[in-house]
Amino acid sequence: MKLFVTSLNSGSNGNCYYIGNEKEAILVDAGISCREIEQRMKRLELSMKKVKALFISHEHTDHIKGVRVLSKKHNLPVYITRDTLKNANLDDTNPSIVIMHPEKPITIGQLEITAFPKFHDARDPQSFVIRYKDLCVGVFTDIGSVCDNVIRYFKCCNAVFLEANYDEDMLQNGNYPYFLKKRISSDVGHLSNKQALDLFLTHRSENLSHLFLSHLSEENNSPELAKALFDKHAVAVEIVIASRTQEIPVHEIGLTTSGKRETYQQQALEF
Repeated sequence: MKLFVTSLNSGSNGNCYYIGNEKEAILVDAGISCREIEQRMKRLELSMKKVKALFISHEHTDHIKGVRVLSKKHNLPVYITRDTLKNANLDDTNPSIVIMHPEKPITIGQLEITAFPKFHDARDPQSFVIRYKDLCVGVFTDIGSVCDNVIRYFKCCNAVFLEANYDEDMLQNGNYPYFLKKRISSDVGHLSNKQALDLFLTHRSENLSHLFLSHLSEENNSPELAKALFDKHAVAVEIVIASRTQEIPVHEIGLTTSGKRETYQQQALEF
């Protein structure tokens, strides 16, 4: 029993995440072109024929750029909330559109996908957990602050795509205008490295094996900085950076015990 996961791209220039088992898969977001998605999956030896559905987190361009072409070309249903659809400028008469409702699981083959609300500056933003038997993978990006929903679902995950968008010092001392700095660091903006690390230390499951640091800012973070910060506290969790410019290798997620709860709690107290 395994899940196979990868990031095809992660960042303000486009987001797309693949989660699947041996027989079927889904994509969360399509913020890069259909052609790029196809090419990157081909390089990873992943088949588009296994992809059965597309799930949309919110209406920002870096999450929906490739939706129309990808859905039409591969006859994929697009799961999206009604309010996100209204703000995404997508054709609501398209038969491929399926309205999803937060906290109501959707079954795609043997996969169970649950959307849940989060804080972000979009109309109806959602994050996702994808379950396959006893395995659970989360896609938690574009989050302004850690709410109860995020904590509750994070605790269940064997692997998580978790936003670590910015380093606080780099953002405050950087060249962004004040209004943009304020927007990014607000409760409906993005998670900092520190906020993401606090969530990781305090609420990770004993069965968490992989943490994919996602949606890193090009200007206000660096892969080396973020990975070094989390590696210090990883115990047996593999820390992976989801690239802004290319696909990452496919990772297999299985049932493992990654560490001791006592160690996690001690690290949380020291942080």
